[in-house]
Amino acid sequence: MSASSDARFMALALSLGQRGQGCVWPNPAVGCVIVQGSRIVGRGWTQPGGRPHAEAMALEQAGDLAQQATAFVTLEPCAHHGATPPCAEALIAAGIARCVVAIVDPDPRVSGKGIFKLQEAGIEVSVGCQAHEALVAHRGFLSRLQSGCPRVTLKLATSLDGRIATASGESQWITGVDSRCDVHGLRARHDAVIVGGGTARADNPSLTVRGLNLGRQPIRIVASRHLDFDSPALQANRDTAPLWLCHAPQTRVNGAWKTQCDALLQVPLAADGQLDLAALMQALGARGLTSVLCEGGGQLAASLLRAELVDDVILYTAGLALGADGLAGLGDLALSHLHLAPRFELISARKIGPDIRQDWRRLP
Repeated sequence: MSASSDARFMALALSLGQRGQGCVWPNPAVGCVIVQGSRIVGRGWTQPGGRPHAEAMALEQAGDLAQQATAFVTLEPCAHHGATPPCAEALIAAGIARCVVAIVDPDPRVSGKGIFKLQEAGIEVSVGCQAHEALVAHRGFLSRLQSGCPRVTLKLATSLDGRIATASGESQWITGVDSRCDVHGLRARHDAVIVGGGTARADNPSLTVRGLNLGRQPIRIVASRHLDFDSPALQANRDTAPLWLCHAPQTRVNGAWKTQCDALLQVPLAADGQLDLAALMQALGARGLTSVLCEGGGQLAASLLRAELVDDVILYTAGLALGADGLAGLGDLALSHLHLAPRFELISARKIGPDIRQDWRRLP
């Protein structure tokens, strides 16, 4: 099989893996394609909840046609016994002749062991096909393994002059219907959505994914020193969307929130007296989250940027101006020199209805 064919089939596997984003944590969203000759005989991706794994799904679809076939997998097949048998052993038992792996799994339980098992069984293994694309696709999973923190995406929806509300506080709606629908897709691809206490107080957000007929909702998180807010929309959707509240150590948790949320996370305070967001992200990573979407407000967004915790920025810009008296999209970054400013690389830009969406990624 040629290198171009390998790249084409791996691109399909990566596309399939995206279907699991947001609903398989703490597992990675893996994609797998089984090819017999030039014919695709099996397709798989990690299922909601993290299992079955992509390889198991693809092998089941391929059946006997998996014998002497080639498997394309976006992440090294697992080699350890967990809730399911190792995928490396399943590929061996199915009679796979060749396995093309995009990247090695750095999880210490795997980390080359899956590849070794395959090679020991006489299977030809190729590593590195579409590696850059796979690193991007699995960056949340890899971030949690390597730093203990989930990947953080900051979503901003602003006017042309970077404002998120008028001077009176009116903010609904700055962007159009198409952009707001796009945001629901963005939420669906993340394990959790987080807002600050100010946003919870001012907007009474539900933070759910609507209009996509999802069977599983992202975790909804509010980060606030004090739990002195009342949010009926957050409480109303707990049957389908879990709610986690992150608060300061000395915060008094009233009886309502003790019964109206699914987790209470105590977070230490930083030197500035605000929640230590690095510690917060470590706590979320320890609970298995691999990707978190921050939807504001401006103070939380600025604090995440100051702490260098933002990996990606999704910016929706609407064609209206609100003026200097409008509410800024970001809080104070306390920058004394330009070289200290957080910097991002533009990945893509496209029109969504009357608005513009820009995707930015943090520069190393």
